[in-house]
Amino acid sequence: MKKNSIAVWKGSGRDGSGFVTTQSKVLNETPYSFNSRFAEGIGTNPEELLAAAHAGCFTMKLTFVLNEIGFVPEELETTCTINFEKGAIVGSHLFVKAKITDISKEILDESIKEAEINCPVSRVLNAKITTESVLNG
Repeated sequence: MKKNSIAVWKGSGRDGSGFVTTQSKVLNETPYSFNSRFAEGIGTNPEELLAAAHAGCFTMKLTFVLNEIGFVPEELETTCTINFEKGAIVGSHLFVKAKITDISKEILDESIKEAEINCPVSRVLNAKITTESVLNG
């Protein structure tokens, strides 16, 4: 399986702008710019998109890990925060709110660690990954 996205940029790095389009068209000419990346401008940015990808991939992997040991979550909500410093992505923090019947915090945390290590996006990141969780929160 291969997936793709297209990025188009016009102009200088600071004053130009661009857009991204995903293969599925969920993002379709979604704008991005210097301000949307480094300030509070309208549009997306690579770090926000990476955070969405990591949160989605990790949460799906966690679901599969839990399923393998007999648990079906009522709901998993993962917030991913990407840390971008001095021109590099240096960290990804995953905060999980889990609603799962009859699971201990210890089993949840073990499952989270396994998902953190084995989710495909985690495996491609060259950054420190940290996690924390709240059970039935």
